[in-house]
Amino acid sequence: MDVAAFASRFPAAQDLAGKDMPSFRVAGSDLLAAVRFLRDEQGFDLLADLCGAEWKDRPVRFGVVLHLLSTTRKEYVRLHVDAVNDRVPSVSSLHPGANWHEREAYDMFGIVFEGHPDLRRILMWDAYPHHPLRKDFPLAGIEVELPAADVAEATGKKVVPAPMMGGPFVSHGGKLSEGEPTALDQSWNEQHPKA
Repeated sequence: MDVAAFASRFPAAQDLAGKDMPSFRVAGSDLLAAVRFLRDEQGFDLLADLCGAEWKDRPVRFGVVLHLLSTTRKEYVRLHVDAVNDRVPSVSSLHPGANWHEREAYDMFGIVFEGHPDLRRILMWDAYPHHPLRKDFPLAGIEVELPAADVAEATGKKVVPAPMMGGPFVSHGGKLSEGEPTALDQSWNEQHPKA
């Protein structure tokens, strides 16, 4: 990557001195131009990853991290952008693969991607009132009403219980082939004790 050309084009970008790849913090107002420059003039033709992030100790709580790859030079570059007022421009017009990544960050963190063609939840149901990857979301989860009567009827419950500690999978230790996680049996309760 031509770091000097990037710094010249985006003088407000902060060089984060990444140890594994060039890394920059760019303003939301520069994000689309920076991604376009990296794609069209620097050869970073693949959006490898885009994810939400939360930092409680920063003035802007949420942000987005993008990893771009040059498939010809086999080089990566990382961009950080703060989600001011929980908003970031969508890069899906430049990299269509960002569509689902941005929907996941919206669903899990509540980050709004302005200009996204179809910003809606991708993992949780539309009326779900929380964002599960926020640091203030309890590890035990939050019981909420199920979204549809047929789901509640099938489970026999009106609320979804919180997952057991560690989630629905447990590891049995030992060798990798013997220690792979398996589904944890959560079908028992106080009325039907585990055998």
